[in-house]
Amino acid sequence: MSRPAVLFPLFAGLETLAGVGPKSARLFAQIGVERPRDLLFTLPHAVIDRRLRPSIRGLALPATVTVEVTVGAHQPARRKGGPARVLVRDTEADWQLVFFHAKGDWLLRQLPPGSRRIVSGRLELFEGLAQMAHPDHVLTPEEAASLPPFEPIYPLTAGLGQRLVQKAAVAALSLAPALADWIDPGLRAREGWPGWQEALQAAHAPQGLADISAQAPARARLAYDELFAHQLTLALARASVRRGKGRPTRGDGSLQGRVLAALPYRPTGAQTRALAEIAADMGAERRMNRLLQGDVGSGKTLVALLALLIAVEAGGQGAMMAPTEILARQHLESLAPLSAAAGIRLTLLTGRDKGAERAAKLAALAAGEIDILVGTHAVFQEDVRFDDLRLAIVDEQHRFGVAQRMELAAKGLTADMLVMTATPIPRSLSLAQYGDMDVSVLDEKPPGRQPVTTALVSAGRYDEVVGHLRQAVAEGRRAYWVCPLVEESELVDLTAAEDRFKALRAALGEGLVGLVHGQMPAAEKDAAMADFVAGRTQVLVATTVIEVGVNVPEASIMVIERAETFGLAQLHQLRGRVGRGAARSTCLLMYRPPLGETAERRLQILRETQDGFRIAEEDLAMRGAGDLIGTAQSGLPRFRIADLERQSALMAVAQRDARKLLADDPELSGARGKAARVLLWLMEQDRAIRLIKVG
Repeated sequence: MSRPAVLFPLFAGLETLAGVGPKSARLFAQIGVERPRDLLFTLPHAVIDRRLRPSIRGLALPATVTVEVTVGAHQPARRKGGPARVLVRDTEADWQLVFFHAKGDWLLRQLPPGSRRIVSGRLELFEGLAQMAHPDHVLTPEEAASLPPFEPIYPLTAGLGQRLVQKAAVAALSLAPALADWIDPGLRAREGWPGWQEALQAAHAPQGLADISAQAPARARLAYDELFAHQLTLALARASVRRGKGRPTRGDGSLQGRVLAALPYRPTGAQTRALAEIAADMGAERRMNRLLQGDVGSGKTLVALLALLIAVEAGGQGAMMAPTEILARQHLESLAPLSAAAGIRLTLLTGRDKGAERAAKLAALAAGEIDILVGTHAVFQEDVRFDDLRLAIVDEQHRFGVAQRMELAAKGLTADMLVMTATPIPRSLSLAQYGDMDVSVLDEKPPGRQPVTTALVSAGRYDEVVGHLRQAVAEGRRAYWVCPLVEESELVDLTAAEDRFKALRAALGEGLVGLVHGQMPAAEKDAAMADFVAGRTQVLVATTVIEVGVNVPEASIMVIERAETFGLAQLHQLRGRVGRGAARSTCLLMYRPPLGETAERRLQILRETQDGFRIAEEDLAMRGAGDLIGTAQSGLPRFRIADLERQSALMAVAQRDARKLLADDPELSGARGKAARVLLWLMEQDRAIRLIKVG
């Protein structure tokens, strides 16, 4: 399949547009515009009212005005580089035009005394006199028609002028072909949206401020096109995973029953509901592709284990993959006692397994002697063969985008797939990022989880904090001390952590303080963690490697240094490392004053709530979608027009619509399906195009 010919002009070089040469094409590239198509989707972000008015009298200044004037006397500059003035009169008032460094003969040619001219620009009061310095436009009355009543203002970069961008945009618009509509006709009528070509014309020629808002019909329609193309890609990915031959996996509940009987508490309603959704998916003919989303401490591990047991009860195997070795070991430790209760065989496989030991594990796995394999991505290497893998669970999703999910599917894994994330994600973003998956949410805390008291402390009170810590350590309590992310450079972070480690060791006693950071060899990291877990060290100084998943129920104090440098979600994750046991827990957010407004707002939100979903919504509102997930690593799309924060409702409509279109027309061969194919080419969703089931 190749790009439809009707779109060729939009994908040609920018220099095919009038007025754009090689030099300006390079400048356009700096604002992400490399072809006419990119310019179509670069909309004006402001609009200037250039409507002609009879006089400046009664205007609140400063303001941008367009007025017809009679040109009066010229007053040349008194000194070199000083202002030259031209007196003008409109129907009711006298005022001045001011020019710096203008040559006198040029001014006389532009503004001959006694002539009529239309001037447009910013008018200000200077020492009680109204004056316009360097008008944006000086036109004869005959040329007036060339000035639009509203002028679109585009994003620029140094060297790229408004006139050039406006002219190029008009040229690009003339290339936009008439295309059959891919939007559901009922939806378009209900929303009152224009057609595609019409929407582009209107969005590039706003007739006032209302036309540049995200709610303007033309803009909302173009935003929807982007969201719909994105959701169609995800829906195609989902359909291709589901086409992968799944097979029903049904358990008899015997192993799950043993685990539930061994638990000191009953699962929450949310856990029971999530497990029922997972079991129904596993029992169906098609492959499961589900996201299990739960806040810190909502009990995802139990749900994961019970799901793995369904696979084992059905006579198959399960695998659980974590992003780091520390986390893989933690999963092993938290699953081990419960697996023992169920009487199943559980093994760990990481990159550290070598030689005979690794060979023995692989042989046992292939022979079906291992029921559940826990590990890092080593679990999916070429030589790892399962006897009968029924369920693959991937932990901590945001390091694992749509592309990686499709790769796993491509490995011929017919296994059901469950992805777990502890990062609560606002609904709009979870649709953007996981629109190819079905979602289960754990929104209750299991009984016995203690609320964490959160306090803000200025860095000046460091000695006081260490004093409190000394007392807590004497009482046998355990604490994390998280060092700031100083710079992007890991070396600087490292020094900060090592310095803090030395200072705390001096203050609290040699053997009581451990250190763990990202640069340590894995074995040292594990040893430091093991010492802390066993209580041989009572204070663990760490960089953010402990953010995700570390589970030490005895730890009840969390100190975060320079808390203002962390994002909200990250602070919430770090705080979630305490409050896991019976002891009352505290989280101290140490900051360096003065706090900026946003930093203060972030820390206040943490003090007010422990609800990860509310925190995520606030984070999204404050930081925007790209930052929130770290777009580069998340596979989160970059939209040119759509605004994920403000148009989250559109994203949900796009998801429903895309899934329905594919359900009705899996090959996209009907009229609307064909139009949708053109949209995918237009939005450069080439991966999606490869996924369309051909014939």
